[in-house]
Amino acid sequence: MNDEVQDSRVRVNQHGYCADGPQRATVVSESADALAWQVRDGDGAVVASGVTSPRGVEETSGLAVHVVDFGPLREPGPYTLVIAGCRPHPIEVRDGLYEPLLIDALNYFYLARSGIEISADIVGAEYARAAGHVSVAGGADVNQGDLGVACQPADETEALYGTRWSADYRLDVAGGWYDAGDHGKYVVNGGIAVAQLLGVWERALRAGDAAVAALGDGALRLPEHGDGVPDVLNEARWELDFMMAMVVPEGDALAGMVHHKVHDHGWTGLPMLPIDDPRPRYLHRPSTAATLNLAATAAQGARLWRPYDEPYAHRLLAAGRAAWLAALAHPDLYAPVADGANGGGPYDDDDVSDEFYWAAVELFLTTGEGAFEEFVQTSPVHEADSFPVGGFRWDAMGAIAKIDLATVANDFPNRALVAEQVVAGARRIAAVQQEQPWGVALPPDGFIWGSNSQLLDNIQVLGAGYDLSGDESLLAAAQESLDYLLGRNALGLSYVTGYGSRWVRNQHSRWFAHQADPALPHPPRGSVAGGPNALTDTWDPIIRDLYPDGECAPQAAYVDHIESWSTNEITVNWNSALAAASAFLAFPHAPVAVS
Repeated sequence: MNDEVQDSRVRVNQHGYCADGPQRATVVSESADALAWQVRDGDGAVVASGVTSPRGVEETSGLAVHVVDFGPLREPGPYTLVIAGCRPHPIEVRDGLYEPLLIDALNYFYLARSGIEISADIVGAEYARAAGHVSVAGGADVNQGDLGVACQPADETEALYGTRWSADYRLDVAGGWYDAGDHGKYVVNGGIAVAQLLGVWERALRAGDAAVAALGDGALRLPEHGDGVPDVLNEARWELDFMMAMVVPEGDALAGMVHHKVHDHGWTGLPMLPIDDPRPRYLHRPSTAATLNLAATAAQGARLWRPYDEPYAHRLLAAGRAAWLAALAHPDLYAPVADGANGGGPYDDDDVSDEFYWAAVELFLTTGEGAFEEFVQTSPVHEADSFPVGGFRWDAMGAIAKIDLATVANDFPNRALVAEQVVAGARRIAAVQQEQPWGVALPPDGFIWGSNSQLLDNIQVLGAGYDLSGDESLLAAAQESLDYLLGRNALGLSYVTGYGSRWVRNQHSRWFAHQADPALPHPPRGSVAGGPNALTDTWDPIIRDLYPDGECAPQAAYVDHIESWSTNEITVNWNSALAAASAFLAFPHAPVAVS
């Protein structure tokens, strides 16, 4: 780490700038006057010069800032940005910036797998570990395992759900991804992550040969190489199979519904490898949201798996249809916030109209059937604004549904109107981005828990808007927004491990836990941290101790500490958002024809 760069008042994309994209930096300075700047090439020759644009005190950072527009630098290479009164700062212009980021973001998921040995032959000795949660409950091993998980005890559920619930079956739910820094596995958060990984491949099919080749068999660090299936599909399958295993069996009153989550009964401490987890684990009550997540992702997976494994595609579609019918039969079985205090998060959601809409869209795109088309057309979500400038997320899936409905080839009536919604949403986000002296596509109140994922999801909307319109300003807004994530921010940090000159490395995790145990690794290259969180009521003790009065500029509400779960968590749906954003930036393509 370069201390001079760390202490600099110049904030740049530390990973580099595209030769054909916006090239801006933010400078911390209280000067009311513009500052002179130069860009020098590797030989010291001045290749660009000008003056900064003073912007005054910016509310999300609490800092007085200037903006430097030093482009266009079209020739790749190292440069130095020299600004009056500031230390010289290195910058770089490079081709192919975002394909490595895409691959590293996707490689995170194998390391998040449950129920399988993480092989040193694939990822190296540092990240290898034994399979987690595959011991038999009551066996000799300390780990309780996921091979025969019971439902929550009835004497504990009445306070959570307002009614007693349990069942006497056990399910084999080994597999899937660990959701975040704990050992829980959540269908609703896995659902958006699966959708984004599947979306990366579905978009690659439109983007052309280079995108397809980048994600094909052999592209990622996986054990499934050589089967002729794109690696990104194989990775998504690991979670899809888990989600199908979470279905309530025949004979139960809720048969066909999907359990909301499975996790430890009681919180475990840091650090802890999955194989060492001693806690009993329970299946939590099924929910309509989880059931619709399976319906949507299984339907999407079915159309993408068809060319590679038709029997598996049939199995997925059957699971999607069954989940849809189960959700229609139980349309208001919600996960309450109360079920999030004892070993896992709640992922509570009492409005599933967007999940119904999403599932109907995916089932229509895969089957073309009129019943699903009619449901989409008559849903209140169809005409609603699904593109808030603060970003969509796991409990607001209308945006992904409309992006797919607009971009995937289909015969939906008035598909062009859906495309117009996507483009309009992208332009609203771009308008916010263009006003920010940090170049970030988030409004001032957007620095919430997981703010970096909100930004990345907005980049996905900007990308879809560009794909549908060819509007170059949307591409530019997406490119510049990633500058923020990679160092052009108030803290001068890259929030992606391994990218830039000063990156985060102590994200909240029980097994990527080097800060807590030097024998364990840091999070892998390509792991994205949650980022600044100005919602003080959600703060953990680490960030609260830094700001005991709760007063902190939103962009400063972050600490790279393993125990700061409210600002520094890693999760599958944040890395899937990084993959989706990187895929767009790595492989922009000609506009999709929509009629």
